[in-house]
Amino acid sequence: MQKIIKQSIPKTQLLFEIKHSIQSIFIFGLSALLLIYLKRQGAILLLPNSFINIMVGIIILTIWNEIHFFIVHRVMHLPFFMKRVHKIHHHSKVPTVFAVYSFHWFEALLLSTVPLTIAVFIPLSAVAIFLYPLVSILLNFAGHCNYRFGNGKGPSWRLFGSKHNAHHFKFANHYGFASGIMDKLHKLIIPKINQRKK
Repeated sequence: MQKIIKQSIPKTQLLFEIKHSIQSIFIFGLSALLLIYLKRQGAILLLPNSFINIMVGIIILTIWNEIHFFIVHRVMHLPFFMKRVHKIHHHSKVPTVFAVYSFHWFEALLLSTVPLTIAVFIPLSAVAIFLYPLVSILLNFAGHCNYRFGNGKGPSWRLFGSKHNAHHFKFANHYGFASGIMDKLHKLIIPKINQRKK
């Protein structure tokens, strides 16, 4: 592993990240309570916790998270939200693992809705829903640890940690979560929409 940005992290940044992470984790926990409430109201159907249902559920949640995160992240980079909300997360120009959940409460609320916004339409197993945050946080650690896996070369999917790290430092590009697919689609679709408008 290779350190990406060789810059010391001030203690004030770490304290800032920890404070906002505790707040965000609390908000993420509230979304789990809402899931339980919706299940009790019959708005969410749960599949049996078989191995296949768990694996398919985690795959569905991973794909949906890519789409959901990209949309929320692009919105957060609009000037209004950047100045008032997303600046909390970008306070960490050189991210640390404590920056993973270092969000403004409103951004944490939006990001916490990944399972909520899909489970009402697609039945998932309870184990898949409650295991997914573990998958998500492991991917998030890779994007916020300021370390590059390997030498920084190879297929783009292996470089997502480096790309997200660069996003923090430069405030632009790499709006996707892990795969980079949404960034590529965005670059293909938006110019075509703009051409049609002309």
